[in-house]
Amino acid sequence: MLNKLVDAVGWARIIIALFLFSLFVTAPFVGVSVSTSLSNTLERFGMNGVLVLAMVPMVQSGCGLNFGLPLGLIAGLLGATISIELSAYITSVAAVVGLGNAASFFIFITAICIAVPIAAVLGYFYGHLLNRVKGDEMMIATYVGFSSVSFMCIAWLLLPYRNPTMIWGYGGSGLRTTISVSGFWHRVLSGLWTVKIGNFTIPTGMFLFLGVMCFLVWLFMRTKTGTALTAAGSNREFARASGIDVDRVRIISVVLSTILGAIGILVYIQSFGFIQLYMGPFYMALPAVASILLGGASVNKASIWNVVVGTFLFQGILSMTPSVINSILQTDMSEVIRIIVSNGMILYALTRKVKVKR
Repeated sequence: MLNKLVDAVGWARIIIALFLFSLFVTAPFVGVSVSTSLSNTLERFGMNGVLVLAMVPMVQSGCGLNFGLPLGLIAGLLGATISIELSAYITSVAAVVGLGNAASFFIFITAICIAVPIAAVLGYFYGHLLNRVKGDEMMIATYVGFSSVSFMCIAWLLLPYRNPTMIWGYGGSGLRTTISVSGFWHRVLSGLWTVKIGNFTIPTGMFLFLGVMCFLVWLFMRTKTGTALTAAGSNREFARASGIDVDRVRIISVVLSTILGAIGILVYIQSFGFIQLYMGPFYMALPAVASILLGGASVNKASIWNVVVGTFLFQGILSMTPSVINSILQTDMSEVIRIIVSNGMILYALTRKVKVKR
């Protein structure tokens, strides 16, 4: 029984899960609220889930881990900033049709509707690029992530935004580094149908949104195109001999991954409360990569289960470790501990070897 559990889950995830459990057990003895800590973990899980889910299509198609995720994040940030630019118009239209109370929801939907086509176009060209460098996808994806973020550092200063909430100073130009979404679509999902039991909070709306996204990806992977995508990732030559257009399904996987990245950053922002521009997207890919690897995925196989388990373990340890250690040491080392723990998990996830069965 134990051997079957170890084979199915793996010692690494068992040890990490036990460590996380020990943090929750230790918490009340050092003055840390378990209910509050668990609520924070669930909130972070919901915030980051779609970003980690974005890894699945590219991994399954054989394109590897999407280190070019910032390309999708940029599409999401464009959707976010444009939706705020148009927020006055959207709010007035919602009021005219008698849905003024739901204006924040419509602004959020507008952000998604703008971000998705931008992500699709960027993902299409990104996919063509990866098809030209088969075997070196992750290296090129990393370069794409670096270069796209650097390019947008210039673009954020030049794009003709006018909303005073976003631009530098009164009557200035260029976007601020950090933009608040309070008053627009802050917690539009996180605050939806929230369940509160004392200090314990479940962000039901955000979980439902994540569940729908996971279901759609799961459903897509079982369609004819999704099966062809998996076949191309399993054995490219066999798939081509079977009549599958490998290049086409790889592009589809990249487009889907980029779109999920765009939607994922919008889900993250609505809970976090701020849009972080310039170098902000640069730091989002590695945690997503680490999460799915911690969940049991490899560079050529991933599942929804890997997304759920990996995201919870990564965010749980990242949330719990600083608060527990701070209480034990009676000093504020939260940021130092957070950096050590997060980078340690990323290093472990990227260097571990996984036996893959396809």
